[in-house]
Amino acid sequence: MRWQSLLPGALAATLSLLSLGEAGAQGVTLPDVSREVLDNGAVLIVNEKREVPLVGIELVLRGGGVRDLQGKSGTASLYAGLLERGAGSRSAAEFAEAIESVGGRISATAELERIRISAEFLARDFELMLSLLRDMLYAPTLAEAEFDTLRQRQINFILAAKDSDPGALMPTYAAGFLFADHPYGNPLAGSESSLASITHTDVLDYHANEVGGDRLIISLSGDIDTAHAMVRLADVFGALPAAGQSLQPLAEPLTAIDGRVLLIDKPGATQTYFWIGNLGVAVDYPERPALDIANTLFGGRFTSMLNTALRVESGLTYGARSVLIRPSKQGSLGISSFTRTDASVEAIDMALDVLGALRNEGVDEDMLRSARNYVLGLYPMRFETARQLARQFAMLEFYALGTAHVDDYADALRAVTVESVAATVDAVYPARDELVFVILGDAEVIRDDMRRYGTLYELSVADPIFRLPFEEPLSEEPTE
Repeated sequence: MRWQSLLPGALAATLSLLSLGEAGAQGVTLPDVSREVLDNGAVLIVNEKREVPLVGIELVLRGGGVRDLQGKSGTASLYAGLLERGAGSRSAAEFAEAIESVGGRISATAELERIRISAEFLARDFELMLSLLRDMLYAPTLAEAEFDTLRQRQINFILAAKDSDPGALMPTYAAGFLFADHPYGNPLAGSESSLASITHTDVLDYHANEVGGDRLIISLSGDIDTAHAMVRLADVFGALPAAGQSLQPLAEPLTAIDGRVLLIDKPGATQTYFWIGNLGVAVDYPERPALDIANTLFGGRFTSMLNTALRVESGLTYGARSVLIRPSKQGSLGISSFTRTDASVEAIDMALDVLGALRNEGVDEDMLRSARNYVLGLYPMRFETARQLARQFAMLEFYALGTAHVDDYADALRAVTVESVAATVDAVYPARDELVFVILGDAEVIRDDMRRYGTLYELSVADPIFRLPFEEPLSEEPTE
């Protein structure tokens, strides 16, 4: 039944991509909302959406993984995981049963700069949803037995990925190498080493220090009266005290040192995984529409330049893409792919050639039109449901972006030109001599070849960490 429920949306998306002309889709205009700031600092945002008898809510706590203590990365992730495992008077099983018995959904997730709790319930179960969410924030059980189970599960996941799916860990290795000791380099889910050092008390302290009304954004959308919802949200969350610690502004990441290569040794590996990139831009980057078009063309869809070269035409990989991470400060831009060991240099060089072509040759009008229509066709699908709208309003509040970030996006996309794409590529996409490389494979086989890309540093996949020790200078001679 699941595929049937998804089929209309998939068909609509496909038809929109096939049929959009230069005028394209009309874009998105956000509905009106009511916004209130409570005395404890919590921000309430409510949007009535009456078409379907559902309510979606997004609770955002500022902080997230960047607040993990040094050496204890993964604390926020463990805390978020425990929020779903009992709260108030309900055990983990009773909490799950309360949700499932009415067909609701609640999930808690730690992200780099925030913890998100998302929920969707039938409108008639609004009070039950509030009760569960209240208990999660005010009185999570945070049981020690559940903590031990979750921590070991996360360690086991890392070990399993290192053994059979190392590609899943490449973003973590890349962030650690690129950002070094900046909080953006923290392994969000932890490392074997950091997870082993986290105690149950650390998680209790995280709740006391990092959860509070002064950190909270509550965004609600759905089949409910705005005035009633505002009153009930204020009643439930208005008494949440301030977090035990104040948030300090994040520093900007230091300019990454180019010409560095991190080689992660996995003896006997038959494939080489690679990430190539450097620092990127923040979420409020002013040329976002041109950047989205550039990234779509370069590595953001199946027919992208990267995937066409590395997969379709050469058969060197099953997939190649470019990934933009855009947090509140300067994020990252990277090329990500993998290939068989004996084709490591060929695949990496081809990726570099494609990057060079993007920078030196640019895009033409047909490419621009295709990417614009692709992005315009997919963009409205982010705003269809109450849960999606709640998430989008929470995101705008979190980053202080304003509704124009969404409302004006389609027109801004239509205003993008070949010249503005070229200027954005020149400003954001690193040149060949500005790149940082993270490569995972059989070091005995590929080490000498990898030296051609820059100064070499090494970790072993067996090391229980994801980044070099902070005290290791990045200007040393290559290590063996």
